[in-house]
Order: sequence, then structure tokens, then C-alpha cells
Amino acid sequence: MKKLLTTILSLGIAASAALAGDLSLTAAKVSDKLDAVNVDSAVWSKAKFATVVLYPQTAIEFNDKEAIEANKDNKGKKAQVAAVHNGKEIAILVKWADGTKNVQGIKCTDTYSDGFAVQFAGATKKAQPLPYIGMGSDGRPVVVHLQKATEKVYEPNGNKDVSTQINRQQTGVFEKELADFDAKVASLANTDFERVFVGEGFRSLTEIKDKSVKSNASMKYNDKAWSGALSRSLKDDYMNASGTVPVAIAVWDGTKHGRNGLKLLSSWVAINLEGQKANAAIVAEATEATKGDAAKGKEAAEANGCNGCHQLDKSVPAGTMAPSLVNIGGYSTAAYLRESLLKPSAVVVPGFNRNAHSNTPWYNLEKGKRISTMTDYSFLDKKTVEDIVAYLKTLKAEVE
Repeated sequence: MKKLLTTILSLGIAASAALAGDLSLTAAKVSDKLDAVNVDSAVWSKAKFATVVLYPQTAIEFNDKEAIEANKDNKGKKAQVAAVHNGKEIAILVKWADGTKNVQGIKCTDTYSDGFAVQFAGATKKAQPLPYIGMGSDGRPVVVHLQKATEKVYEPNGNKDVSTQINRQQTGVFEKELADFDAKVASLANTDFERVFVGEGFRSLTEIKDKSVKSNASMKYNDKAWSGALSRSLKDDYMNASGTVPVAIAVWDGTKHGRNGLKLLSSWVAINLEGQKANAAIVAEATEATKGDAAKGKEAAEANGCNGCHQLDKSVPAGTMAPSLVNIGGYSTAAYLRESLLKPSAVVVPGFNRNAHSNTPWYNLEKGKRISTMTDYSFLDKKTVEDIVAYLKTLKAEVE
């Protein structure tokens, strides 16, 4: 019986690995201007939707007991994604289910909003492998567009409206004058929380405030689901896209204290621009299906001590010696997993978990460069590496 169960498990892992290739979709070519597109724009009738699965990001456990409890049983979530382009601009529409509407207010510090983000691979001088999801990696930047659901926020709204930066109860005006004051404040309020960031690795994410990136984002809640739209230029100081545009999608759930790295995240999705020649290298990297034997990869991962530092199974408590990998297969490409095994210092996450002992850092500094303390597995034969990659691609939450 034990042998039969082992065989069934092996077959199941192998089947999952065979289906592990990620997604590409096509952005329909349109003649419309896209700079003011929102979730209700008519242009979306020309687009085709594709299903993109978002997985819980679980690299580092938050020091937040309530958040840990709220997210302990998180599953993957299906989002519907569509895109259009006009040769100069691209617009992306994301739809995802959310049973509760959470809008960020200004009265509490312990409430969180729903939101979404679209990440693009930034411009590089020469062709590079796709950056690390979420924050980019050294020499491989990402541009991240973040939109949160917010109430009207007057101060700070960025306009330095000093004359009306006082509480209405301290104005010294009454009746119509007070009503006029309230109306002026309301007219100055900002209802749009849209931010754009650039990053080349953990802790490098920086907001772009010089208005050099032209974009427009919006969100709408209806029938227990959000729709989020983003439009931006294909080329600017930070991005130079044509043929194929690699993107990653993220969503936050305010009910579950979602913020920062506590989110659902997709792997890279290759968006091919209709009417242009697709970038075969980007498509291949974003959609690569694993070639190895996942069952043998599991054995090899354990034999080589991967589970000594990394959490590979949720049945085992999260450790502090290395990032958790329980969902790594959901939001990482095979190419990234392979690179992590062969060149562990190519992407280094922030310093060791704050709960970890100082004798178990995640990296050391050598001549100002972060060198991962993870073993360099380039000594393994190619087949074993591919088997481990195949196994790691199976590590992902069940999809609801």
C-alpha cells in the first residue's frame, strides 16, 4: 500500500510539473487613445480575456499575529486579464473576486485597503533575463504601478494648500462661511491613490515623482469583485517595450491586512502586441514548462539540504534561516528557480528575518556586495538541477 501511495504521489507531482508552463496573451491593436482609459471604457470590448493565477507571496512571515492568522489558509486566486495597445500606449484590465470592499481611510492606522499593481520589466542596455518578481534585481529593473482604493484624502494631497490645512472646528467661521470652507476642502481632496515605483532589488524600490512616467490607473468595485485598469506609454525613461511586454499582476485584500509583501502575486505574463513581432526570448522564458522529474527533484532537494533552511511544506513551521518556498512555484519562472540554484547571489532578499539569530544571516557583505549564504549548487549535474526546478514549480497553493 505504501508503495502504491508513493507511486500515486509521484505521478501527481509529475503531472503538475508538466502543466507548470506559465502564460502569454495578446494585446489587441486599437486606434483609440489610451491615456484616459478606465475600467468602463468601450475599448475593452475589443480585448480578449485570459485567466492569470495569483498566488500568496510567502517569502517572509510578517511580525503581525492578526495578519498571520488571517492569511494562514490563503489559496491562489484566478484573475481575468485583458490588454490593448495602439503602438504607443498599452492598457491592461484586471478583474478579481473579493467578497469585501476595503477602502483606505484616514481615521485609523490599523485598517488596510484593497488594491492592485502591474509590474513591468524595465529598460536595460542589453537583453537580460527577466527580473525577480516584486522588486527587480541588480541590473534588471522593474517599474511598478500601484493603485489603492481610498477615500477622499485632503492632506497631504501634494499641492501645499496651506490656507485650508486646519481643522474645520478651528476656522472661526459658521453657517454659510463654514459650508463654503468645507466645499473648498472637498474640491481640493484627492480620491486617487496611484503611485509609480522603480526598483533594482530588495529595499531599492523608489517612487518616481518627477512625472516622467505618464500613466493612468483606476479601480471599481461591483458585485463582490474589483476591476482595475492601468494605461501607460510603451516607451519612456524607465521602459522601452515592443513586440512582447512582460508583466506581473498583484492584488491586496484589506480584510486580510494586505500591504507590502502580504499579497497575491502572479508570475511573469508575456503580453504580445498584436501587429508586432513577438520577442521569442521573453515568451520562452515566461512560458517555459519544466523538463525535469518533479518526484526525483523532491528527493534531490531533501538530499541536498534545501529543507534544512527553507520551508517547503506548510505542514512544517516557517523557519527564519531562509525565505519560505511554499508558493515559489506559483510566482516564479523556471528560469528564475534555475538561476537561484546555480547563482544564488544573483538575487538576494533583504537581511535575515528579524526573528532569526544573528549567526544565521541570509547574506554576507563582501567588498560592498551582498553574497548569499545559500549553497551554490552549480556542482550538481544538469538533470538533477532540472529535476529540482520541476519540483519547486509544483510548490504552490491550491487555487480557489
